[in-house]
Amino acid sequence: MLFNIKNGEFVAIMGPSGSGKSTLMNILGCLDTPTQGEYILNNHNVSDFSDDELADIRKTNIGFVFQSFNLLRRATVLKNVILPLMYAGFPKEQRELKAKKALENAGLGESHFHHQSNQLSGGQMQRVAIARALVNDPAIILADEPTGNLDTKTGEIVLDTFQSLHEQQQRTVILITHERYVAEHADRIITIKDGMIVSDEKNNKKRKVTSI
Repeated sequence: MLFNIKNGEFVAIMGPSGSGKSTLMNILGCLDTPTQGEYILNNHNVSDFSDDELADIRKTNIGFVFQSFNLLRRATVLKNVILPLMYAGFPKEQRELKAKKALENAGLGESHFHHQSNQLSGGQMQRVAIARALVNDPAIILADEPTGNLDTKTGEIVLDTFQSLHEQQQRTVILITHERYVAEHADRIITIKDGMIVSDEKNNKKRKVTSI
């Protein structure tokens, strides 16, 4: 499997269950290293990094968005987004400001900041998860089936949020999905099957942002 993703691209990696999407996501997210071949990130072979170095990359360079949100359900929206800043060692006086900005960039206003996450809709929870992924200002957003637990309309809003982040902030977005409709929100679609790339194409039918 050989491919290259440039800074600032919005790429969807699409394939059915068992195609190797999860394995590939773990490698791209520095959660695992390849058993053969190389993964080059920012001109460095990821296999050469220590566990501590990989942890630092995950904290600072990569923002993760998961299908199941992975929020602290009894914590407030703001606290959920502040938490990665605490782990990253940001001074206390900076945390709230950065968290609020990330939430606004993800399309959530101040009226939601002090709600517990278990009081939110699925779409709102996914936006909190996106804000949490953004808060350390990572170069790469890695989203694993981010609409999998959402209805079609809410999923569209979340996908529009990713498009806006890519187009307005030039972030690299890598979207893992098994649905063609979801993949069509990206500029490029890589399709995999049985651990192999079967197509890598520019998406000329990109679904456009409507609103966030």
